[in-house]
Amino acid sequence: MEKLRESSILKVLCYILIPILAAILFLSIVHITYLNEFEMNDNIATEYKQSQWFADKYFYSVLDKVGKAERSEETGQYIQLEDSKGQQYYYSEDYNHDSEICINYIIIDKETGKMYTNIKSNDYQQTMNENSSNPYYWNIVNGQIQTDINYMNQDNMKYDYTYYHEMIDTQPVLIDETAKTLRDYDIYTSYNQTRTEQSFDFVTTQDIYQFVTSNQKLPVFALAISLILLTIIAIYLLWAIGHKKGKEGITLDFIDEIPYELVFLLFCCIIPMFWAIAVNSVTDSFNYIFVTILIISYIICYVMTAGLTITTIKRIKAKQFWRSFLTYRILRWFKNKIKKYIDEFKNKTDNTKKIFWLYWGFVLITTILLSMFVTGIAILILIAFWIWAYYRLRKYVRQEEMLKETLKKIYDGDTSVHINEQELEGTLKEMAVYINDIAGGFKNAIEENLKSERLKTELITNVSHDIKTPLTSIINYVDLLKKEDIKDEKIKEYIDILDVKSQRLKKLTEDLVEASKASSGNVKLNIESINIKELINQTIGEFKDRLESRNLQIETDMPHEDVRIDADNRYMFRIMENLFSNISKYAQENSRVYIDIKKTNKKVNISIKNISKDRLNISSDELMQRFVRGDKSRYTEGSGLGLSIAKSLTELQRGTFDIVIDGDLFKVVMEWSC
Repeated sequence: MEKLRESSILKVLCYILIPILAAILFLSIVHITYLNEFEMNDNIATEYKQSQWFADKYFYSVLDKVGKAERSEETGQYIQLEDSKGQQYYYSEDYNHDSEICINYIIIDKETGKMYTNIKSNDYQQTMNENSSNPYYWNIVNGQIQTDINYMNQDNMKYDYTYYHEMIDTQPVLIDETAKTLRDYDIYTSYNQTRTEQSFDFVTTQDIYQFVTSNQKLPVFALAISLILLTIIAIYLLWAIGHKKGKEGITLDFIDEIPYELVFLLFCCIIPMFWAIAVNSVTDSFNYIFVTILIISYIICYVMTAGLTITTIKRIKAKQFWRSFLTYRILRWFKNKIKKYIDEFKNKTDNTKKIFWLYWGFVLITTILLSMFVTGIAILILIAFWIWAYYRLRKYVRQEEMLKETLKKIYDGDTSVHINEQELEGTLKEMAVYINDIAGGFKNAIEENLKSERLKTELITNVSHDIKTPLTSIINYVDLLKKEDIKDEKIKEYIDILDVKSQRLKKLTEDLVEASKASSGNVKLNIESINIKELINQTIGEFKDRLESRNLQIETDMPHEDVRIDADNRYMFRIMENLFSNISKYAQENSRVYIDIKKTNKKVNISIKNISKDRLNISSDELMQRFVRGDKSRYTEGSGLGLSIAKSLTELQRGTFDIVIDGDLFKVVMEWSC
């Protein structure tokens, strides 16, 4: 398909076929029109000389000869001769006039008695009498027609020939005050068949008539075929115009770069000129000059029309139609100049000066318009100016609101926002650029941080899995050693240490995997409505022994009714387990632990407070990071992952988890929607 679209040969062939098919289409319509005209007359003459075409040609040739006789003194084409009986006549050869060659005529001016003819004769009276014996003749004697040509008899002439009706009654042959009418002449004419071949006009008309009448079905087929082919060619060219081999898209040539008005103006000048030449070359007779001029004019008009159509289609397909207008370029130049001055005013003028010029400009224009209030136009202009000023202020306020909303989104953590700078103007446009850069910087920083966190999580998960396999073997072998009957107490001590440390390493590995899953969100939750009050009491029961061993007293402040939240029961227990494990390890002995549950505004707030046995020389943010412990040492048990896991699991269940440190007071605050 692309080869067809880009084929230059096929396009040239189409361009050549179009004028040929258009001419066939036009001639077919003319052919059908003539046939319909003949059918309306219920007669299609088989012989050309009995047809209306012949009658028309004959009649207008006679009019030509009458006019020539009328102008004989002006033209000097006639010479005075005398026949054998002394009859004076004026003779003229017609070989310089193609349409008159076949017509023999004798025209007698009844007022002057002068006789005009193209026949040399020794006895003109006999010649006039013999005229009627000619197979095809036409006479007017005393205003009455004598003829054997059907379409030129008295009745047909009255109804079919408007010129005859006007000339025989009122109008002169020529538009001249001194000219005479046909009734002022006696006219004797006959058709000279021996001269037919010498008349291009009659021969051509006869050939055309015979072709039209003998090929009555041809124009219907020619019309249909030419119309179909023209439609196919038009569709193909609309699809293919502008595409060239080896080039993508629409290719514009030199003519397509010329302003469209100039191309159209050239078209409007050349087409009427050649059309006028063709029309003015039309005569009552066919000739080679007329045919040549007609063909040349037709080709030139076609080339100009095709050129205009092709460049128009290419410009439209390339989306350059309006841009190719010289008017558009001039208006765009003015627009850019005005925009440049306005931008310079907006960008290079500080806001104080802008306000000064804008305000006093508004006052000045309003004052001028108010002074012109005597006219209705001034009132309309003033109202339009006020509306424009309001529109500009409203637009400016809307742009400020858009910047404000965008800044609020960035403040709330949405860094994906972007302002379309083209919708703003002046200083606000510059601010939009700065805001987009800030938002983009924040977004990149967050993405880098998330990427780093993800890599860290993946590393922890992979290392934890790699450690887990050999660690399981160590624990199993330690269990086997413990079952052996070993007498040496020193070795037993070493085995116990191995057991404790391997179990601690196992717990650390499990915490690492769980922390990795929690932070990455790779946890499958089973959200349901759970009684948080009951869960906390259950957790207290689980840690009762460990809490009592350190003499820690639990003080609770909970509502009497059940408090329910939407969460995963298993992971909620894991959160509470981590928090109570942290309390049992790091809370001050012989102290109290406070657990409060409050339900307000569809929120459930849980706080757990205790006094740390060691000084908390760390911030709350650091404490919630992985592998961080409050005592800053490596000698206490624990992985440093408990609080991090608890925070991640809480947030996965759409809760909040915060730590508050006030001296030695350690406080965890969690909140859920109920």
